[in-house]
Amino acid sequence: MSEQDETPGNGLRKELPEELPAKPAEKAEKAENAAEPGTPAAEAGLTGRQRLVQGLWPPRVTRAQLIVAVLLFGLGFGLAIQVASNSDSDSALRGARQEDLVRILDELDDRTQRLEDEKQGLEKQRDELENSSDQAEEARKQTVEKERQLGILAGTVAAQGPGITMTIEDTKGTVEADMLLDAIQELRAAGAEAIQVNGVRVVANTYLSDADKSVSVDGNKITAPFRFKVIGNPQDLEPALNIPGGVVQTLEKEQATVTVERSDKIVVDALRAAKRPDYARSSSQ
Repeated sequence: MSEQDETPGNGLRKELPEELPAKPAEKAEKAENAAEPGTPAAEAGLTGRQRLVQGLWPPRVTRAQLIVAVLLFGLGFGLAIQVASNSDSDSALRGARQEDLVRILDELDDRTQRLEDEKQGLEKQRDELENSSDQAEEARKQTVEKERQLGILAGTVAAQGPGITMTIEDTKGTVEADMLLDAIQELRAAGAEAIQVNGVRVVANTYLSDADKSVSVDGNKITAPFRFKVIGNPQDLEPALNIPGGVVQTLEKEQATVTVERSDKIVVDALRAAKRPDYARSSSQ
């Protein structure tokens, strides 16, 4: 018998190549693959909390999600600005006392009532013209009355009636033209029909400016104390000046002293010369 026959099984072993030891690089690669996140081997050694953290971080954001996030941020920013602006505009009223708010509401109601009365007066004039037997005479009377009213507004005729006298003492010299202009505008909004400041009639085109430590009204210099004579409803005029943040409080912050007195008879006798408009003409001509 041959040597192969004497050692059964040795022939098969001799035909297979001998196993080679693994190289160090291959061992490292296998270890890295075994510990790579997401592999079954790696996940097998993690707790539930670690798996949750591994799934959430690092975040995977798509382009569509990024666009939606930017749009939502812009919408929220715009809403925040809108809320802030509304809060600023209402802050003055929110800080007002209850009696001040009631006074403001009463003033608004009075203005509405004046407009309603004016509307009814115009409707009455129209009815009188339509129903009068002598329409020409009625029209003439209304024209004279309208001319008198327009003369008061234009400052060409004197006027008298109930109203207030407001005196502004300015010992510090801090009162400027824009403060007096605010007072005039507030009085007009409260229903003032005729205004006179230190002997100067205030009309629709009156302008005020600062001039050498004094104030100029239509080119006429006036100095403190500034005395306003105003014809109108005293119950509307005085509260309008004393509202929170209004004329009186603004002037007092500038260390000026303001006194307001009601009267049943105020005379506004400063006159303005009638001026023909340069460009405006009656549309009936």
